[in-house]
Amino acid sequence: MPRQFYSAGEAAKTLGISLDTLRRWDRTGKIKTSRDASNRRIVAASEIDRMRGEGNGARFSARNRLTGTVAEVKVDGLIAQIELVVEAPARVVAIVTADAAEELGLRKGMHAAAVVKATSVMVQHA
Repeated sequence: MPRQFYSAGEAAKTLGISLDTLRRWDRTGKIKTSRDASNRRIVAASEIDRMRGEGNGARFSARNRLTGTVAEVKVDGLIAQIELVVEAPARVVAIVTADAAEELGLRKGMHAAAVVKATSVMVQHA
């Protein structure tokens, strides 16, 4: 039977972040945690899946996932340029095929994630 909860350290390792980052995300409401009987921070497996963008069955080995809001979609022939506003003041601009942008249904104002691995950036409907 799969585990339902993970310690804060295990959750941070699974998400590819530091324990300090996990604590900061908890304080700011970016991730939901709870406390065990000893008042230690624990994270539900479903919350880890949500943060990794795996609720829809998508699997990526990349750990650098930047979630945000699509600011602009420009399609020109076979190429689409996607501008994603992530935690201010950062933004990510990715060049993908027009077919991929259409298949993902990317529209201005919707939530999406940029998955960064090596020199490639992939855009995922969040």
